[in-house]
Amino acid sequence: MPSAPGQMARLFEKREAPGRGLANAAGEIAATCHSMAIRFHRGGRLFTFGNGGAATDAQHMAVEFVHPVIMGKQALPALSLTGDIATLTGVGAASGFGDVFAHQLRYLAQAGDIALGVSPDGRCDNVLRGFEAARHRGLLTVALLGGDGGAIAPSPAVDHALVVRSDDQRVVKEVHVTMYHVLWELVHVFFERPSVLVPGAGL
Repeated sequence: MPSAPGQMARLFEKREAPGRGLANAAGEIAATCHSMAIRFHRGGRLFTFGNGGAATDAQHMAVEFVHPVIMGKQALPALSLTGDIATLTGVGAASGFGDVFAHQLRYLAQAGDIALGVSPDGRCDNVLRGFEAARHRGLLTVALLGGDGGAIAPSPAVDHALVVRSDDQRVVKEVHVTMYHVLWELVHVFFERPSVLVPGAGL
């Protein structure tokens, strides 16, 4: 039987490459945050969504923006599409579970808003359909994904796909938590500098 220190070392090894991958994606993450900050600056709102554990990540992200835990940071409009059980079950019963996010985005979102979906393996059909509805409405679309990115990463409905390259769902979730805290912080860095949010401004 492997020793406890050996098991511990293997647990950290599983997380090393995905964590390094997050750091290596700094430029892509910065571009994503810049795009989000521009939308917020113009009055846009953030809609978040996902299934299972990713649903709680969606709710976590929304509350971070609406109720910042850091004093002095401006609250920004955000809503999780996973929080309204009546709507989720009503749409699911009438149209199928695959439409629960797309339906809400069709009727709640407007051009200029942001859709941020979470899929730990990139294969959540209702998340993909949510992005497709969001793109049709003119939203900026951001995907937090895992594994190889699945069908969502290459979809033309996704503007920014941030992929955690791990097949271990626990590791993906851990890196996603770090990733969306970085997103929140960097969005505010850009948002607090209006000069970088005007047309033609670079990062």
